[in-house]
Amino acid sequence: MPGEASTPDLIARGTPAFRRASLALVLASLVVFGNLYVIHPLLPLISQQYQVSTLQASNAFTLTSLTLGLSLLLHGPLSDAWGRRAPLIVGMALTALLTLGMAFAGSFTTLVWLRAALGIALGVLPATAIAYLGDSMQRTALVSAVGLYIGGNTVGGAGGRLLGGFVAEHVGLQAVFLIVGAGSLLCTLAVALLLPAASAFRPQRLSLGGILGTFASHLGNRALLPAYLIGGLNFMVFINLYTFITFRLSAEPWQLGAGSLGLLFLTYLAGTLSASLSGRVGTGRATQGMAWGILLFMLGCLITLSDQLWLIIGGLICNAFGFFLTHSLANSWVNQQAAHGKASASSLYSVFYYLGAAVGIYYLAPFWRLAGWPAVVGGSLLILLVNLALILYMRRALATGR
Repeated sequence: MPGEASTPDLIARGTPAFRRASLALVLASLVVFGNLYVIHPLLPLISQQYQVSTLQASNAFTLTSLTLGLSLLLHGPLSDAWGRRAPLIVGMALTALLTLGMAFAGSFTTLVWLRAALGIALGVLPATAIAYLGDSMQRTALVSAVGLYIGGNTVGGAGGRLLGGFVAEHVGLQAVFLIVGAGSLLCTLAVALLLPAASAFRPQRLSLGGILGTFASHLGNRALLPAYLIGGLNFMVFINLYTFITFRLSAEPWQLGAGSLGLLFLTYLAGTLSASLSGRVGTGRATQGMAWGILLFMLGCLITLSDQLWLIIGGLICNAFGFFLTHSLANSWVNQQAAHGKASASSLYSVFYYLGAAVGIYYLAPFWRLAGWPAVVGGSLLILLVNLALILYMRRALATGR
């Protein structure tokens, strides 16, 4: 970026401010994604405890993704008008309080409504985090910071699931929500102390016409729309594969309990590695890196067809590495290609991303009912082929300057 070196307010890579901001966003990721995914390995247990079907039990997760995705349509424009730091801290505090409230939910309906409200609070982080980095970091530091942030997403997702499965199996559901809620409050305090203000933030006037115009310009941008679709379709497959693998492995011949199912999500840590490594992929090779991520994802899906548990785990590791490589690069791509309204641009990516997670269960459920896991894998591969075609389109558009 011309003149960037002469702008002292922007954070350079390797400085104390870079480490503070990165640590704060990693902690925020732990809170948001830990709260979002803590319930994932508990779905078979919830199905049994509340005497609801597997599809009904999955609503405890699916509705959170749906409200999270829809809330981003509001969080993004509000962040562009009001700032990045304060909304993030408020959203984290509300997240902690809602999770603590779930410990006292007396019915499945109450639990689902609280989870739906949780999605709205959780939406603040994906709406503001990438935009915060864009307003705070020098370009040479941005991709690395995004990779660290998304690496925090993977640790939060894996840690939340692992903690939820272990605690639920030994102590119960109420203890899960009490422990996660209390930990979230402590992390919120740490983020408030660590996170610097976004020095290059310039507020935009908040108006309905301006909001709709900004969203329309982003959706009409040929460099952005394919990235949005890639993010949504990728997550649509990835997250719901984990949903169905918990039902698969809780049945014969494996019969894994909630604690063991939680351990499966340690495979997410492969995504922590690939998200961190994404910072080494240059902007000019971003589409190539995305394509490699999709191909690794497809390979992992095929490996999970095995009946050997160690191979299934290996396939999930491959899935996570490929998925988060593509996700990190697509997220950075959106921030770099958006000429204005960066929070709104990032929010639109997250809207597609989380709506993909919400509708994916309904896309894959018929495959599951038809022929079980092999059919789920087949349906997933169809979506991943579409993503490869979108990446090819982006590559050609970049080459021709369209």
